[in-house]
Amino acid sequence: MADKTQEDGGIHFPFPFTPYSIQKDFMAELYRVLEAGKIGIFESPTGTGKSLSLICGALSWLRDFEQKKHQEEARLLETGTVPLSDGKDQPPFLSSSCKETSDTLRPAGEPDWVTQFVQKKEERDLVDRLKEEQVRRKKREERLQQIRHNAQLKYAAKRMRQEEEEMERLLHLSKEMLAEGTGTEPLEQLVCGEEELILAEYESDEEKGAAHGVDEEEDEDLEEEHITKIYYCSRTHSQLAQFVREVQRSPFGKDTRLVSLGSRQNLCINDDVRNLGSAQLINDRCMEMQRSKHEKSRAEDEKPKRRRQEHRAACPFYNYEQLQLLRDEVLVGVKDIEQLVSLGKEARACPYYGSRFAIPAAQLVVLPYQMLLHAATRQAAGIRLQGQVVVIDEAHNLIDTITGIHSAEVSGSQLCQAHSQLLQYMERYGKRLKAKNLMYIKQILYLLEQFVTVLGGNIKQNPNTQSLSQTGTELKTINDFLFQSRIDNINLFKVRRYCEKSMISRKLFGFTERYSTVPAPSREQPRLSGFQHFLQSLQPALTDTPVPHGEEGEARVPRPASPLMHIEGFLAALTTANQDGRVILNRQGSLSQSSLKFLLLNPAVHFAQVVKECRAVVIAGGTMQPVSDFREQLLARAGAEAERVVEFSCGHVIPPDNILPLVICSGPSSQELEFTYQKRELPQMMEETGRILCNLCNVVPGGVVCFFPSYEYQRQVHAHWDKSGLLARLALRKKIFQEPKRANQVEQVLLEYSRCIKCYGQAGGTVTGALLLSVVGGKMSEGINFSDNLGRCVVMVGMPYPNIKSPELQEKMAYLDQTLPRIPGQPPPGKALVENLCMKAVNQSIGRAIRHQKDFASIVLLDQRYARPPILAKLPAWIRDRVEVKATFGPAFAALRKVSPALPCPPRASPPLRSSVSLPTPVSPVSS
Repeated sequence: MADKTQEDGGIHFPFPFTPYSIQKDFMAELYRVLEAGKIGIFESPTGTGKSLSLICGALSWLRDFEQKKHQEEARLLETGTVPLSDGKDQPPFLSSSCKETSDTLRPAGEPDWVTQFVQKKEERDLVDRLKEEQVRRKKREERLQQIRHNAQLKYAAKRMRQEEEEMERLLHLSKEMLAEGTGTEPLEQLVCGEEELILAEYESDEEKGAAHGVDEEEDEDLEEEHITKIYYCSRTHSQLAQFVREVQRSPFGKDTRLVSLGSRQNLCINDDVRNLGSAQLINDRCMEMQRSKHEKSRAEDEKPKRRRQEHRAACPFYNYEQLQLLRDEVLVGVKDIEQLVSLGKEARACPYYGSRFAIPAAQLVVLPYQMLLHAATRQAAGIRLQGQVVVIDEAHNLIDTITGIHSAEVSGSQLCQAHSQLLQYMERYGKRLKAKNLMYIKQILYLLEQFVTVLGGNIKQNPNTQSLSQTGTELKTINDFLFQSRIDNINLFKVRRYCEKSMISRKLFGFTERYSTVPAPSREQPRLSGFQHFLQSLQPALTDTPVPHGEEGEARVPRPASPLMHIEGFLAALTTANQDGRVILNRQGSLSQSSLKFLLLNPAVHFAQVVKECRAVVIAGGTMQPVSDFREQLLARAGAEAERVVEFSCGHVIPPDNILPLVICSGPSSQELEFTYQKRELPQMMEETGRILCNLCNVVPGGVVCFFPSYEYQRQVHAHWDKSGLLARLALRKKIFQEPKRANQVEQVLLEYSRCIKCYGQAGGTVTGALLLSVVGGKMSEGINFSDNLGRCVVMVGMPYPNIKSPELQEKMAYLDQTLPRIPGQPPPGKALVENLCMKAVNQSIGRAIRHQKDFASIVLLDQRYARPPILAKLPAWIRDRVEVKATFGPAFAALRKVSPALPCPPRASPPLRSSVSLPTPVSPVSS
């Protein structure tokens, strides 16, 4: 095969069938991008075999890369020498390890906002020194009090160590007494029942020092080497499962070592852990059980320092030998998530860890792109990007995904609830906690109190009954928020590290769960009962939520995670650089409804490591236009040079006559179509929209899907049509369906919509199908295919611009205007962002119609603004090249009527069509 490739001067791409010409072009360009180590933005419309082109193109490159690598290895073994080079010309299996070593030795830079903190604090100290002597004396006294407090903590820590030694002696004595039958069982039960809730002794990274450095280096040396591989990411597990099935059907299905990664929620086979419901609780419980496993193994060689370690339960499915066997089974054949879970149950080995053990030797790793785009999750999963290839599919909303992953929001109710829980925890176990734990707990309590204060509330009162005097939304930089909250003297990096290592949120959840559901001993009952009632008052929604229909018992309802878990995410977000984020203070009527939200403004900071370390990155999707956002906001700011970025957009496989994109500038009664926020609610605009749909439904058989800018506007238009009689006239030709707001009702509406089209298409009559009223950005604008008769016409009413008055959008626009260069002849970056958000939503919605080679449909854009060249340029190429702009409705209707004979329209539909509109005069049959 290699000789033939060299002779032909081309690349051999195995394919299950004869590929289309656009698929050949796609694979060839993909191969060149991977070989040259570039960043490719690939656009391939749905129905053109994008997934198969990605599989065959990328795996063909990997096949050739491994062949070259083996040939180079053989040559080096023959000669016994390694050629000297600067790294660029090194053999593939050497260059990645060299780069990784150099990156590892490079020290991490200190965040620039720390410097700004110091500067601002010095300015404030300078002002303080000009104040009266009393203020300075008070500050000195406060510092002395802090020193005394620290000394007391050290003394308390020494006393607690003595008490622990005494506790150890009493435990030993109690066991001896139990063996003699003297009946000290209640004390032993109390101690054992609460051991796992108490925080272990905490050591910071500085305190550990070089003691653990040797062990870590040995662990790294023992870690298995990662071969060159391809990481394929998509949005959902269902899309990943579909991709795995495509790999199985491809020519590479039998020879590719593929690993499917997923969350613990999807892969865990331990019923006790799965029943926790919440993803955060499952993660914490799993990690705690693995830590118990390691502590147990160390205790076999060493004398345990604390008897409490012996009582923790380890997971029975985390067995090293069984996991190694499962790893080998995973690599033998291509398996999706469901098959991986079944294999884990048979082997009685954890699929979550078994799949991770298989990563180093895998050629293709399939995972949700949230797992790859979050650095901490990526590190925990054992994913190494150095020298690897990353393919991100369905990437049209990549920027929004990165922003969402690294943004966080906490409510006033969560802040108060976490403070109350943590305070109760400290009061109960304070005497058994080390000084380090007490110090960090008090810092967290102080942070929670200050967060509530900055919202205008009182931490000691019930948030549901607190009314705020000041309401509205306020945006602040991170530095300003920290200074206003008076927490600038707290090292949030250390607090964040403590929360991660100590797992305090998990301990707190266990404490809350234990004493809010299980009766306490009689001597503790009054205090814990009041704690239980207070917790219930803070979360009335949990007690008033009805059980869903068809579910019996409480086991199926996911248990809520600890509020401190959400707050940890917010604390982590506050460690972002000052210029890259904003804090939004949203003050509502009550404290419980108010919230603090971190908004990430620069998603490139979290994508920079992917760009820097990966050999090549491929960003692919069905509709990637407009691509300027990817180039300017993401790639350029992540450090990618302009010459490294390659764009590729292929056409569609359908014939040109199978699609009719129309821009209609005026309606049947010559009403100009411009659905701006000021005009779209006018009665004449809503009536004109109804007349257009009446005429379209007379021509188009099967299904018509009409997209509105918002749910509220859809409701207004529907109500107006009902009042004016237009809805009844539409119902003469199409049965009308509306997109539901609830996600669990979407499937039922789609089923009835599909059934209606099928029944009326077979029966004939005046009703020729169905009309589905949908919303841009709703449940039916992404991920749902309106193929064949389900979508013979897609109508877009107006341009779905985002709410320009949104404080978040305004801040994002201002940020882009300040940070991105202004291109001559182009709108400002902020204005371009709004336009791009609008057109991305449009492209996703109108792409629902054409789904395969033999499909056909018309696309109608109702707004004269679509005729502007800058707007047309942001449509997908396969639509843009065929679009027709119609200034009046008559020619547009004639174009639709011209293609109607090619449509399988029932015979009875023709007479009403001829009598409805007299062409070429654009007069509507339904105008009153």
